[in-house]
Amino acid sequence: MTMHTNLRRITLVTVAALTMALGAGFAVAQPAGGQYGPGAGGPHGFGPGGPHGAGAGDQMIGNLIERAKTQLNLNAFQQKLFETAVADAKLAREAARTRHQQVKDALQLQLGSADPDLAAVAKIADAVEQQNRDARRQIRDEWLNLYSQFNADQKAIVRDMLQKRMAHAETFRQKMHEWMQQHRGATSG
Repeated sequence: MTMHTNLRRITLVTVAALTMALGAGFAVAQPAGGQYGPGAGGPHGFGPGGPHGAGAGDQMIGNLIERAKTQLNLNAFQQKLFETAVADAKLAREAARTRHQQVKDALQLQLGSADPDLAAVAKIADAVEQQNRDARRQIRDEWLNLYSQFNADQKAIVRDMLQKRMAHAETFRQKMHEWMQQHRGATSG
């Protein structure tokens, strides 16, 4: 292999790694269902990387409250907090898309040069990741503020949904573990 080929492979691997790392940029505070369709949290409302991945706790409470809305019988004050959290989550998601595009643009610019500065792209990607993390926390705090306004019956509805979701996640995790054990056994034999 020539040095040019090695450099090209290293660049491609780095680009692929950056692209995968940046994919989480769309996961900003988006509820899993409701008005905006399936979000980055997946069909079960967990954050990127599954139920234990980054952002899982940040998104889960909003997902649960949005899914439980019809059962919660929100009063006028709670309804206003709910609408604000949904609107802010939408704005945060749109801002995350814009930031993600900035990273993609920086990467494209660097790849157009003879000597791409991937460290510069990584620096931009790190800044975007921090901004997205901060936005997720802000939205999570809005949902937690709404939750703090719930009465005991409303909190029980959210608790029960959370318990069901956690049980479902554990069942899924166990099935995946069993599948992986079977798959490893089939390929090593």
